[in-house]
Amino acid sequence: MANHKSALKRNRQNQIRNARNTHIRSTMRTLVKQVRTAVAAGDPEAAQASLAKAVPYIDKAATKGVIHKATASRKISRLTRLVNAMSAS
Repeated sequence: MANHKSALKRNRQNQIRNARNTHIRSTMRTLVKQVRTAVAAGDPEAAQASLAKAVPYIDKAATKGVIHKATASRKISRLTRLVNAMSAS
């Protein structure tokens, strides 16, 4: 356990950041799962709608530093290709 005042403060900050990062990451994964579920169900309208919600949230996660910006770009690219391939066929 931390003994110094600054170390105690650092622990409090880390707990708050950890809770925020966990929430953002969990919500992002849920939104990605909704896109994939809509694609698997064969519903192009629902897939487009859930993609429109997921993309800004993935960007937000990258901005906050929860995920790397290249990871965010890769996720967005793969989801977009998945939805576009579905609507093209």
